[in-house]
Amino acid sequence: MAPTFTSLVVIFLTIFTLNPRVKCASRARAYVEHQCRPTLYTNLCIRTLLPFASKTNAPNPEQLARISLTTCLLKAQFTKAYVNMVAKEFNKTKNARYYEVVTDCLTQINDGVNQITQSVKEQKRMVHDEEKYFSWHESNVQTWVSTALTDVTACLDRISDKAIGGKEKGMIKARVLNVKHLASNALALFNRFATRHRGSRRIKTP
Repeated sequence: MAPTFTSLVVIFLTIFTLNPRVKCASRARAYVEHQCRPTLYTNLCIRTLLPFASKTNAPNPEQLARISLTTCLLKAQFTKAYVNMVAKEFNKTKNARYYEVVTDCLTQINDGVNQITQSVKEQKRMVHDEEKYFSWHESNVQTWVSTALTDVTACLDRISDKAIGGKEKGMIKARVLNVKHLASNALALFNRFATRHRGSRRIKTP
C-alpha cells in the first residue's frame, strides 16, 4: 500500500532532522545569509560566499570581506581582459568610433582593477598591523573601493549611449555590471566588519 501524504511528510522531516549534512549545510547558508544582509545585491553575495562557508568552520566577517574583495578583483581582471579583446577586434576592423568608446571603458576598468588590487593588499595589512593603524587602513580600503565603483560606473555610462551597438555592448555591460555589484557588496561587507571591529576594540572612527 502506498504511503499516505502525512507519512511522507513525517519521513521527510525525520531525514532532514537527522541528516547532519543537511543540518550543517542549512546552518552555513543561514550564517552567510545573515552576513549578507547589509549588501544591496544579497543573492549575489550569498552565491559568492556560500562555497567558502565550511560545514564546521564558517569564515569570520573579516575573512568574508576579504573573500568578497578578492572575488571582485578576479572578476574585474577577467572583465578587463575581455574588454581589451573587444577593443583589439574593433581596431582590426577599423571601426574607429567603437574602438574609441571601448578603449575609454578599458581605461576605467584598468583603473578599477588597480584600486581593488590596492584594497585587497591593504586589508591583508590590517590583519598583521598594529591596532593604532586600523582606522588608517580602513579609510584606504573604503576610498579605493569607492573609487573603483566610480570607475566601473563611468565605463557603463560610456557604453550605455548609442555610441556602440551589437552583442559586444551587451556582453561588456553584463560583465562590468557584475563587477560593480561585487564591489558594492564587498564594500558593504568590509564596512560591517570594520564597524564591529572598532566597536569591540573601542577604536575611534577616522
